Amino acid sequence: MTAVFWICALLSVAGAFGMVFSRKAVHSALWLALTMVNLAVLYVSQQAEFLGIVQVVVYTGAVMMLFLFVLMIVGVDSSDSLVETIRGHRGASIAAVSALLVLVVTMVSQGMQTMAINRDPVGLARANSDEGGNVQGIAKLLFGRYVFAFEVTSALLITAVLGAMVLAHRDRIRALPGQEELSRQRLMNPATAAGLPAPGVYARHNAVDTPALLPDGSVAENSLPGALQLRGVAHDVREEVAVTRAAELAADPTQAQEDES
Repeated sequence: MTAVFWICALLSVAGAFGMVFSRKAVHSALWLALTMVNLAVLYVSQQAEFLGIVQVVVYTGAVMMLFLFVLMIVGVDSSDSLVETIRGHRGASIAAVSALLVLVVTMVSQGMQTMAINRDPVGLARANSDEGGNVQGIAKLLFGRYVFAFEVTSALLITAVLGAMVLAHRDRIRALPGQEELSRQRLMNPATAAGLPAPGVYARHNAVDTPALLPDGSVAENSLPGALQLRGVAHDVREEVAVTRAAELAADPTQAQEDES
């Protein structure tokens, strides 16, 4: 038990520091996932099996992975965190973090005082046996003694979801074109009348960040998703095309000249 605590505690603290000091948001999310997994192990080691399973399945497996996918798709740069989009947001964040720090220090000090008085902790085994199991004990506390705090937390989570929706909403400058208008625009343009080129059609690759190639060997920019173009992570295949073309000319100059003609 002691070895599990020290190993998981050190990994949890390391993950927390890695999350705070990472320059990339994706790396911060992965560090936070490491902290969550180790916390789940600590919960299970303290005979709180239900909390450990929820920590892995709900938070690490669902919520954290959802955050990670959003960060990878949308793309968040470290400079974005320096821009205060809401007036007073930074001051409110500092106040909330300070209050949380005071709360954590108070809880730790009370726990140390309790351990000094009772040097023989019994863990959750007695509580689980009295209530009939870990799930029953948690349900009795959440919907009995701490029902008000539980409902306030639920309202806070709903508010956070609504706030994320409001922040992500963008006012459109012009009306969104319909399917008929998009079809007419595509058919009226000779370059896209036969359909847009698909990504990953280059012979050496099959990835969404690899652009399609036009008949003349140039890159079709409209074959890449706009988010990848803005982030600058598209795979540049022009050098590979040039090397491949040079190898074809060296192998069969006559055939290459016929293809160009």
